[in-house]
Amino acid sequence: MLDYLLIFGGILLLLFGGDWLVKAAIDIALRAKISLLVVGLTVVSMATSAPELLVSLNAALQGHMDISFGNVIGSNIANIALILGLTAMVFPMTVSDRTMKFDWSVMMLITLLLLAFLLDGELIFWESLVLVLILVVYNVYQIRSSRRQQREVQLEDDQKLLKLWQMLGYLVIGIASLKFGSEFLVKGAVNLATLWGVSERVIALSIVSVGTSLPELAASLVASFKGKQDLSLGNLIGSNIFNILAVLGFTGLLVELPLDSAALLTYDFPWLIFISLLLFPFMRYFSRGTITRGQGFIMFSLYILYILGVFFL
Repeated sequence: MLDYLLIFGGILLLLFGGDWLVKAAIDIALRAKISLLVVGLTVVSMATSAPELLVSLNAALQGHMDISFGNVIGSNIANIALILGLTAMVFPMTVSDRTMKFDWSVMMLITLLLLAFLLDGELIFWESLVLVLILVVYNVYQIRSSRRQQREVQLEDDQKLLKLWQMLGYLVIGIASLKFGSEFLVKGAVNLATLWGVSERVIALSIVSVGTSLPELAASLVASFKGKQDLSLGNLIGSNIFNILAVLGFTGLLVELPLDSAALLTYDFPWLIFISLLLFPFMRYFSRGTITRGQGFIMFSLYILYILGVFFL
């Protein structure tokens, strides 16, 4: 019973902590006059990826490498198949040319780069450093590109700046919630794997990855409900980029990450590449710049099929 409470409490803390951190991050970004699209691709994505970062880092430091890797790979699959699928089933999503041509390409390239790094069975220090350096270059490019395209950012009626003390409060409480939530979730996941008699990889790819992806689901649904589909899709693609570059990059700088489970490469990574590749024709060809409800249902169904394979293959 305690293990379930740890997982439930950890997910709740991650969800609320992620939400509070997103509010603080958006406020900081607006004060810095960063455009809404880049807020989604960088600031919001980094904030919503914070649960994955702390969970993977905590797991790696405790020696649970399958949870560290499974959390990232599972979250990236969930972002595109589960969260994009569910969001598109409710709100068909328009897609900008920039998202189709640039952001998807970056996501695809770093996914393949990570696969190349993991073929020898581990992620070592210099490979992690490469990921972090790419992250820095990517962020600088995004912000500079935004500044060139839009010198001034007009706040909308529902996007008033927070008071300074409110922003700092969200920031501090959000970080604290993420810290304790990640610790509870990792501890509960390890114990639950033992209780159920399954591998840590299975728990990481299902319960842990979905739990840490809840901030992305919330952010995407809210953005789509407000008619900002570019922010919603940008958040999901940006989160996948940050999960690889920031989560595994920073974690790998602190501890070498051996790949304990071969199934992460032979089963999970092929699914990640397949889902990522499928997104492109859905965005560009089948419905001309829109992710339709039907396509969302296909993505969601593929996620269910993937999870069934995780448990039973």
